Amino acid sequence: MLRQEVPMPDSLSALEADRSKLLEEFLGLGDLRPGSITAVVRRCGKPTCHCAKANDPGHDPQFRLTRRVAGKTVTESFPHPATLRKAQKEVAEFRRFQKLSAELVTLNERICARRPVEQERGGWTEAEKKRLRLSIRKWGGNRGKSWGAGK
Repeated sequence: MLRQEVPMPDSLSALEADRSKLLEEFLGLGDLRPGSITAVVRRCGKPTCHCAKANDPGHDPQFRLTRRVAGKTVTESFPHPATLRKAQKEVAEFRRFQKLSAELVTLNERICARRPVEQERGGWTEAEKKRLRLSIRKWGGNRGKSWGAGK
């Protein structure tokens, strides 16, 4: 019978050290902004222009950054190649930020799963009980039944 090796779970201290290293990477982030850069080939609309002829590719592509702001799509055009290159670096840095953020959340979930629960004396405080009851009522909860009843 072939036995599979199960990797040892990372220790809490090793995971916390990994988190510290990851947080340091956030400090190295430069200017960033969300969005997607696309190239739009356009025609100027002048009937005598070369772009009005059939099978003509049109004018040079116009590059645009599209993003959402407060639920609305906002588009920004780049008049010069230098502004396009700057925006490309900023969008790439935003993608790096998103990747680091996802890694941080995953790492924190692993830390939370391994961190032991601190035992406290006593049970729920009155304030905690009140908040829980209100939350259960607000969301339709258990409708007054004890937890696990009816299963």
